[in-house]
Amino acid sequence: MTNTIIIGAGPYGLSIAAHLKAQGVGFRIFGRAMDSWISHMPDGMLLKSDGFASNLSDPSGNYTLGRFCADKGISYRDKGQPIRRDTFAAYGLAFRDRVVPELEDKTVTNVEMSGDGFVVGLDTGETIRARQVVLAIGVTHFGYIPENLANLPAEYVSHSAEHFDVTRHRGKKVVVLGAGSSALDLAGLMREAGVDVQLVARKPLKFHSKSDKARSSWDMMRRPPSGLGPGWKSFFFANYPNVFHFLPEGLRIKAVRRVLGPSGGAFIREKIEGKVPTLIGYTTDSARVENGKVHLMLVDGAGAKREVVADHVVAATGYRVNLERLKFLNDETRSKIKTVVGSPALSSAFESTVPGLYFVGLAAAISFGPVMRFAFGADFTARTVAKAVAKVSARESVTFPAKAAATASSERA
Repeated sequence: MTNTIIIGAGPYGLSIAAHLKAQGVGFRIFGRAMDSWISHMPDGMLLKSDGFASNLSDPSGNYTLGRFCADKGISYRDKGQPIRRDTFAAYGLAFRDRVVPELEDKTVTNVEMSGDGFVVGLDTGETIRARQVVLAIGVTHFGYIPENLANLPAEYVSHSAEHFDVTRHRGKKVVVLGAGSSALDLAGLMREAGVDVQLVARKPLKFHSKSDKARSSWDMMRRPPSGLGPGWKSFFFANYPNVFHFLPEGLRIKAVRRVLGPSGGAFIREKIEGKVPTLIGYTTDSARVENGKVHLMLVDGAGAKREVVADHVVAATGYRVNLERLKFLNDETRSKIKTVVGSPALSSAFESTVPGLYFVGLAAAISFGPVMRFAFGADFTARTVAKAVAKVSARESVTFPAKAAATASSERA
C-alpha cells in the first residue's frame, strides 16, 4: 500500500510532493507537469502576480523563480517586472526535474474508497491502494460556460482555457465574454495576432497598478504589500488562510465571491484600452447559430437589447467548482463529500469529510480564501497538508506493525 497519492502536478501538487519527501512520507504523484500553464493559457500572456509571489514551495526555500531565472540568464525582479507564462511554466518543469523527479506522467481514471484507504486506477491499467489521496487538480476541470451558451455546437463556443493558440481564429470575428484576466489577456493577444476581436463585459474593466511605483512610508502603512497585492484585505487573505478558515461560512462565501474580483494585470492595459472594441454593462440573454454565424442577444441593466454577430464566442467566464465534473471519483465517494456551494467542506488540514481525501487549490478557496486561486497559496498549503499527512503516516506506522505482530502471533499459536 502506498501511503499517499497526489493527483495533479501544477504548483500545488509539485509543492506538496516536495514537502512530503522532506517529511519522509512515501508517495506517488501523477499528472502532466504544469499542464494548465503549458496547454490552457494563451501563448504570450504575462502573470498578474509579481515574481516574489510566484514561487513553488520546497522546504528549504532555495529553488525560487528568481534563482531559476538567474541560472537561465532570464531578466527578473521581485516586483515590477512581469513574468512571462512560458518562463513560469519552464520554472515549474525545472522544479519537477530538480525537486520532484518522482512525477509520473500518467492519468488517474478512478478513485474509490476501499477499507482503510482508497483504490486508485491509472490509464495504464495499474491499480494502487493508498491510505491518503491529495487532489491538486487545478482549475481545468471546472471551466464555466453560461447555460445560455453551453448548448451551442463546439465550433461556435469555447471556454478561454481552450485557447493556448491565439492565432486559431485569425481573420475571423470573435467575441470574448468576461472582464477578468483570462478575458483581457486573450482579447489583447488575439487582437495582436490578427483576430477581429470584441470584448463584452458586465462591469467596467479594472487593471492592477504597476507594482514598481515608488510608495511613501505612509502609503505602505495604509496599504501594506502582500503576495496578493497592496491593502489590509489582501494582506490578510495572503498571510492568514488558517484564520480565514474559522470565519463564519457566510462571510467566507461572500469574501471569495467579491474580494480580488475580475481584473487585468497592469501590463495588459495597453493592449486593451483604445485598441479592443468593448461593450460594457451587457450580459448574454440568448444565443443562436444562423447561416454559420453566432447571433448573441445582449441585454443591459435597463433591459435594452442589442445583437452582436460573430464567427465564434469565447466564454472567459471563469471557473466554478463542481465535484460532479470529477468523473474519476466514483459515485459513492463523491456522495460522502460534504459541500458548501459546490466546493468540498474542508478541515483545517484540507481534509474533506471522506477521511484521507484532501482537496487543494481552487477547490479549497471557500475554506481558505482567495489566496487558493494563486500560486502564492502553494507554500501554506504544502506545509499544512504535508504536516497532516505525515502525522497520519507516523500514527499508522506504529499501529499497523503492532497489528501485524499480533496477527502473526495468533497464527503461530
